Amino acid sequence: MHKKKKRIEAVWGLGMVAPTIIGLLVLNIIPIFQTLKMSFYKSGDFGRGDIFVGLANYQKLLADGEVWQATWNTLKYTALVVPITIVLAIILAVLLNAKIKGKHLYRTIYFLPMVAAPAAVTMVWKWLYNTDFGLINYVLRQVGLGPVNWVEDPRIALYAIAVIGVWSTVGYSMILILAGLQEIPKDYYEAARIDGASSIKQFFSITLPLLSPTLFFVVVTSIIQAMQVFDAIYMMVGITSPAYQKTVSLVYLFYNNSFKYADKGYGSTIIMLLLLMILAITAVQMKVQKKWVHYN
Repeated sequence: MHKKKKRIEAVWGLGMVAPTIIGLLVLNIIPIFQTLKMSFYKSGDFGRGDIFVGLANYQKLLADGEVWQATWNTLKYTALVVPITIVLAIILAVLLNAKIKGKHLYRTIYFLPMVAAPAAVTMVWKWLYNTDFGLINYVLRQVGLGPVNWVEDPRIALYAIAVIGVWSTVGYSMILILAGLQEIPKDYYEAARIDGASSIKQFFSITLPLLSPTLFFVVVTSIIQAMQVFDAIYMMVGITSPAYQKTVSLVYLFYNNSFKYADKGYGSTIIMLLLLMILAITAVQMKVQKKWVHYN
């Protein structure tokens, strides 16, 4: 009877997780192996009859300066967006965790960009950045400054796109950190106040250590998301733009090779490079987290 009960529980448990497992297999795991296989092939004429080329795509990738420029752009974008997003998210979460009026409304407002379609968000920012009619340059003119070519100037285009990345994701990170803050027992803060600890001392001695598991999750997921940047760059910067070489990301390069140049084999090779980079960075984070993440 006991074994039968355990078997029923196991069947129910498998039934509950089956949709997620099937979804991961169909949408994530199987496509990874299909992409790996495709990276050893070259698309035939008019997209028909893939031709096995072995390691030729990887040899081409190693000698392709555009790929390494895109790699640098992707890493630079990630280095710009992730730290700023997390710092702002922590500040906002701490402020909205306090007793202030309308905090639920503020939380909703900050989270809204995450709900909006990336294409719609980028179109709004594209108009804001418009050299002749954009609101940002209009304000600059009003204060006596000249207009800035936010999107076409290779020196600043990636920074302008990074601003969109921060604005779009800070709300999501804030909500996760806020949830982590609300899990911290209030007793710690009461004991710290009795001992005479200031608010800053409480933040660094109590809040950050107890929030570290949540921060670790936010850092890992934020880096993975930033490394896959595509929408903002694709809609902001065209292939003929002067800023293209300084902004093109690995996913944008994959899109161009796979769909514009009809070479899905080489596009798959570029994505395999991105996958290896994400795996390596995540592995390093998993190793380093033992030194700064404190689990209760």
